Amino acid sequence: MGKPTGFLEFSREMPSKRPVKERVNDYREFVEKYPTQKLNQQAARCMDCGVPFCHSGCPLGNIIPEFNDAVYRQSWREAYDILTSTNNFPEFTGRICPAPCESSCVLGINQPPVAIEEIEKHIIEIAFEKGFVKPHKPNIRTGRKIAVVGSGPAGLAAAAQLNLAGHSVIVFERDDAPGGLLRYGIPDFKLEKWVIDRRISILEEEGVVFQCNTEVGADISVSDLLRQYNAVVLTGGATIPRDLPIPGRELNGVHFAMEFLTQQNKRVSGVLDKNEKPILATGKHVVVIGGGDTGSDCVGTSNRHQAKSITQFELLPKPPESRTPQMPWPTYPMVLKISSSHEEGCERQWAVNTKEFISDGKGNLKALKIVDLEWKIGENGRAQFVEVEGTAREIPCDLALLAMGFVHPQHEGLVNDLAVELDERGNVRASEKSYQTNIQKIFTAGDMRRGQSLVVWAISEGRECARKVDEFLMGSSVLETKDDNRIAI
Repeated sequence: MGKPTGFLEFSREMPSKRPVKERVNDYREFVEKYPTQKLNQQAARCMDCGVPFCHSGCPLGNIIPEFNDAVYRQSWREAYDILTSTNNFPEFTGRICPAPCESSCVLGINQPPVAIEEIEKHIIEIAFEKGFVKPHKPNIRTGRKIAVVGSGPAGLAAAAQLNLAGHSVIVFERDDAPGGLLRYGIPDFKLEKWVIDRRISILEEEGVVFQCNTEVGADISVSDLLRQYNAVVLTGGATIPRDLPIPGRELNGVHFAMEFLTQQNKRVSGVLDKNEKPILATGKHVVVIGGGDTGSDCVGTSNRHQAKSITQFELLPKPPESRTPQMPWPTYPMVLKISSSHEEGCERQWAVNTKEFISDGKGNLKALKIVDLEWKIGENGRAQFVEVEGTAREIPCDLALLAMGFVHPQHEGLVNDLAVELDERGNVRASEKSYQTNIQKIFTAGDMRRGQSLVVWAISEGRECARKVDEFLMGSSVLETKDDNRIAI
C-alpha cells in the first residue's frame, strides 16, 4: 500500500484537457498527462483492499493495487511488469476503456473511485519513454502455424500470446492496415493511430506476420486456410450494424455511424479513396440516433466538422446521475455519462423514437418525424415503451447517423463458407471454456463470439482463446490465465 492515509488526504483529480475551442479544430488527443506529484497522489488513493473488487471488475483481471503501489513508489519497471502480466495493450485500454474496474473500486462506496484507467495509461507511456517496452521473441518455435482472421484487439491479443508460446502466427486483415475497430472506428481524438502503429511494429519484430488487404473467403479460400494452418482463430468482430427500417431510410443523408467514422479516420490518415462520396457534417443539422459510445464519437466528429447543430437521441429514459438502490456497488452502474464529446456541444434527448426520415422532394433528408416515449412495466413484468399522445413533431435534419449498436458478425463469405455453428444471436458459437467452434481446429474470440462488447473484453478473450489453442496444439499451455497471474503476484 503506497500511503495508508492517501485515500483520506487526496481526492480524485483527472488530468487537464485542452480547451474545447482549441481541440475541436483538430483530431489530436487532448487529455494531458498528470504532473509527477498528481500522479503520485492519485496512486496513493488506492487502499490495497484485502478483497480487491477491482480485480473482478476488470475483464483482464489486472492486478491493480500492486501496480498502484509501484507507481506511488515510482518503481516504473515493476509497475510495467505487473500491468503487462495481464494486459498486452494498456496503451489502448488506458485511452478508450470505460473502466469497469473503477465501478467496482471499494473506495467508490462513499468517495470517487481511484483513477485506475489514467494511472494505467501513464504506466505504459512512461515505460515506452524509459525504453522498457521491447520486442520479446520466443526462444523456441514449435513448428505450428496459426492463422488469425481479423486484427482488432481480440485478434492482436491472440496473435501476441500465440507468438509468445512459440507458434508461427499470421494475421489476415481485409483493410489496408491492422487494428480493426481501433484504427477505423475509434476517432483519432480518442486514439491517435501512431499508438497502434507503435504496437504493430513491436509485434512484427517479435515475429507476428500481418497480411493486409486480404479478405479470407475471397482473396484466400477457406480450403487453403484449413489445409495450410494447424489452427484458425476467428476474430472478425461484430460488424453488422443495427438498422432502422422506417419510411425514408433510403434518403441521401441517412448513414450508419461506422460509415461516417471510418471515412473520417481514413481522411485523417490520408488514405481516403478520392472517389468515395464524402459524408460531412459541416453546416448541417446532425441527429445521432443512439446514446452509446459510438454515438458519442459521432458527436465529437460532427463538432470537428463544424455542424450547425448536433442532437443525440436515446430510446431509454435519462439515467440517474449516481447509483440507486437498484444498482448497488460493486455492480456496473447505468448512470448518466457525459463524454468529452458531449462537453464540446450537443443537445441530448431521452425517451425519443424516430418514426420517419422526411424527404425534401429531391431524394435528400431534410427532417425527422419523432415522438416522445413513456416506459411502463407490461403484464409480463418487462419494461416496454408506449408513444406519448400528442408529442409527434418534426425537427430539421440534414444528416442522420445510426449508432444503435451491432447485431452480429458478417455471415456472408468466411463464416458461411466455414459452416461454423451460430448461436441464437447470430454470433459464432463457442463456449467460454474452450473458445472452440464445432470444427475442431477453428476457434473464435472477441465480439465475433460474445457479441458487441468492450475493447478490454476483446483483449481478454483473445488472451484466453490463445491459451486454449496452445493446449489444443501442444497438450498443455505455457500461457498463463488471469488466475495464474493473481497467484504469482
